Order: sequence, then C-alpha cells, then structure tokens
Amino acid sequence: MEFIKYEVEGYVGIITISRPKALNALTSVVLRELDETIDAVDLDAIRCLIITGEGEKSFVAGADIGEQSTLTKEQGVAWGLNGNRIFRKIETLPIPVIAAVNGFALGGGCEIAMCCDIRMCSENAKFGQPEVGLGITPGFGGTLRLARLVSPGMAKEMIYGAGIIKADRALQIGLVNSVHPIEELLPAAKKLAAQISANAPIAVRNSKKAINEGLEVGMDEAIKIEAALFGDCFETADQKEGMGAFLEKRKEKNFINK
Repeated sequence: MEFIKYEVEGYVGIITISRPKALNALTSVVLRELDETIDAVDLDAIRCLIITGEGEKSFVAGADIGEQSTLTKEQGVAWGLNGNRIFRKIETLPIPVIAAVNGFALGGGCEIAMCCDIRMCSENAKFGQPEVGLGITPGFGGTLRLARLVSPGMAKEMIYGAGIIKADRALQIGLVNSVHPIEELLPAAKKLAAQISANAPIAVRNSKKAINEGLEVGMDEAIKIEAALFGDCFETADQKEGMGAFLEKRKEKNFINK
C-alpha cells in the first residue's frame, strides 16, 4: 500500500491514511487502498478498528479537488457511488470502528469520520462539509449522516453555509464523543478500543447490529431485531463464560469469540 498503513496491536487494528503532504486528501488510489485494507481485516482476530490520519495537521482534508474538477455528470455519479460503497462498508463492518480525528476533517474527511461508530478528536480538529462553496454537494454520505448524527437544522446550517466548526463546537452538538490534546488522542482511542475488545466479541457485534438496524426501522420492528440478537448470544461459549465469571465472582474472563 502506498497511502494506507495497517497495524495490529493485540485485538485492535489501526488504519492510518498516510498522504500527509496533501493533508491526507482522498484520491481514487487512496480510496481503492482503503477498500482493500478494510477487506483484509481479519474479523476473527480483530475486535475493534481505529481509523486515523498521518501527522498532527489533518485526519482527512477532503477529496482531491484536482481529480474531481474534470468529472462529467456520469463520472460524478460513479465517483459518489464508489465512495459511498466504501464508506458504507466501514459503517456496516461487524466490529466497532473508532475515528481518531487529528486535525482537519473536511468534506470526505468528515464523511469518513461519520461512518465510524465513535468519533474522538484532538483539540485542533476542525469539521465541515464545505462542498457547496466548490459548486457541488457532499457526495460520500454527508447530507445523510450529518443530519442523523446532529440534527437536520444543524446539518443544513453546516452544509448550506459551508462553514467549519472547531472541536469544542463538534462536541457540543454531538458530532464527536470526546476531545483530547493531540498527543493523547491515539492513546485514548487505543484505550477505548482495548476496553471494547475485552468484552465478549459476539455480544459487542450484536449490539452494534441492533443499534444500527434498529435506528432504520420503527420501534416495534426494532424490538424484534434486538430480541433475535439477544437470543443469539445464548448459543455462545462467551455467554456461558461471562455469566459463569459473574456467578463465580471471578474477575478474569476468557472470551474466545465463539
């Protein structure tokens, strides 16, 4: 890979978008490498994934404008669908994904962060969907996820105005979970990933599935989804281990993802 680094620390996988001279901007090559890296994650061994950017200035500063500037209408549709396909893959990955946002998260950068389950950011982070200032709309899910994560009104203000918000404002409106000094961001993300990874993997995955799918349907249907996923856990060795440890007043647990 030229622009994507992938490391494994225990049960945690760390994807770093590495194009720092261009503020980690997304090109077709970066997207392809990201897609291939996601596909290569060993879901039997990895229990949580972190996505971050190289350096302290930028998570992802957006998509490469030079590459987009000459697209035809048909090519624009194809570009948007391809980016959405990859970002949707991240969003629906069975394991939790944490975005460690270090600096600029603009356009496609904000959109990739919103695909993740949890967003943690540095104090110098800046978020925005500035596409209308370039004569286009957000194309990788920005109009969809921002309205769901914050509110339709706030999403419209950010998108229509092409404004950029700082970390404290992102925390205030619920776009991020937490804000950290830049040097503490990745350690904090790793700590949370380790905390998640220490729990029963199937139960964590089923919880993610229940939340994501439940949000897309009415409450009566969501209850059925939750009940089915709850019931599935009782066929697992990890359920027996977790409850056994509780009943035996045993702190040590050996979850085996089965």
